[in-house]
Amino acid sequence: MIDLGLELYRTIGQCADHLGIDAYAVGGVVRDFFLGRPCTDIDVVCVRREQPSDEPPVQAPGDTTPNEPSTHHPSPTIGIELAKTVAEALGGSKVSVFKNFGTASCRYTPRHGKETREYELEFVGARRESYSRDSRKPIVEDGTLQDDQNRRDFTVNALAVCLNAARYGELMDPFGGIKDLDEGILRTPLDPDITFSDDPLRMMRAVRFASQLGFRIADDTLEAIARNAKRIEIVSAERIAVELNKIMASPAPSLGLKLMQKCGLMQIVMPEISALAGVETVDGRGHKDIFFHTMQVLDNVVKGSPSSLWLRWAALLHDVGKPGVKRYDPKQGWTFHGHEARGAHMVKRLFKRLRLPLGAEERYVEKLVMLHMRPIVLAEDVVTDSAVRRLLFEAGDDIDDLMLLCNADITTRNEEKQRKHRRNFELVKQKLIELEERDRIRNFQPPVSGDDIMKTFGIGPCHEIGIIKDAIKDAILDGQIPNDRDAAWQMMLRLALDLGLKPVAVQ
Repeated sequence: MIDLGLELYRTIGQCADHLGIDAYAVGGVVRDFFLGRPCTDIDVVCVRREQPSDEPPVQAPGDTTPNEPSTHHPSPTIGIELAKTVAEALGGSKVSVFKNFGTASCRYTPRHGKETREYELEFVGARRESYSRDSRKPIVEDGTLQDDQNRRDFTVNALAVCLNAARYGELMDPFGGIKDLDEGILRTPLDPDITFSDDPLRMMRAVRFASQLGFRIADDTLEAIARNAKRIEIVSAERIAVELNKIMASPAPSLGLKLMQKCGLMQIVMPEISALAGVETVDGRGHKDIFFHTMQVLDNVVKGSPSSLWLRWAALLHDVGKPGVKRYDPKQGWTFHGHEARGAHMVKRLFKRLRLPLGAEERYVEKLVMLHMRPIVLAEDVVTDSAVRRLLFEAGDDIDDLMLLCNADITTRNEEKQRKHRRNFELVKQKLIELEERDRIRNFQPPVSGDDIMKTFGIGPCHEIGIIKDAIKDAILDGQIPNDRDAAWQMMLRLALDLGLKPVAVQ
């Protein structure tokens, strides 16, 4: 017998007993209980008994007034029926009903003790599913608990625990899910070819669970993913993006991405990343495998900033432009000139296709991809104040993330070369700190605005205003004048004179 450790489960069981329903906690909440992982999403599967119980309804916490006798009648949507009864017993939580799917959900936050987490409860009747070849939307029919467990994606997600009083804590594990949890293996309950062909999104979920849990995908399951990889094309981009972001946010995103590449999903979902793999050799000279370099950079970023999803995306895409600009030069060897600009141009198109956010998140990733070579070039050359000021100006508030990405990009195995890179990189970082404190360049705007110029010289919008503003900005970034209004104003007057502009008399 298993005690899931939350009084809420006994309340659900009591409500189910009153309605004549067998109720089971299933899926992720049971899996995570055995793994010792927190879980606030509780899925409950319901199976109707022949006759409802004569037991009185459960009282809401703190309510001393007996509830009215239940007026519920047998219904095929028993999940909705149980959800409403549980919500009432929990003090009147709001129930969201999805009649088309026969499901209902409510939220619950314990009012006593130290527990402050909010739980999302979802109730559904046991069902069996069948699929047509050209759709991942199933034909759903009423079923037994066994039918419901059969349709689960993996054995570790097919575990069920009874919540009814007479059998409280009884574990149903028809496919050896506990053994697979102990061994860290992901495999399907039934034939993996049928499982993945029926619902191809399960292939992405396999990769995601491997990344999140650090599990190994069983050989026959991985081979079935490879055989059915093309089926992922019938899944919407939005659903794939959800799984991709969960992979990217996992403790080991490179594990999931390597699995995608190995089984053929990457070639379909993100061909731009798949194209990074492989080494080309000319005259005995090859280049490093950009795919595995990218995975190493991603791992380095995860160690340095474990919670930043979009910095991880920038790490994944930082070299995505290299295949398009790769050239072989007999003197220089392999070159990738301009790959940062090519890659930055590709970011928006890739985000749009994958249905990833096209607002600030996309612009952030695009900026980091565009700028990721700048600190590295500075570290390899003479670190001038002018170059560092321009880097600060263009990176703005994202300078710290950019530096973290660039530091992660140092993956050479040559220890002497790596020491040199990191030593020079520290010089760049120190120079950034010094110039930011002194010149206040981060997010700076030229001290003289376009309005100032138009009012001073009595002109409207024109080409000369842009010339003056750019010249002042460049002078500040190059250290020719300080970043203050007086110096910028005097330069404006000199530039205007050269352009034939004269100040107007103040009225």
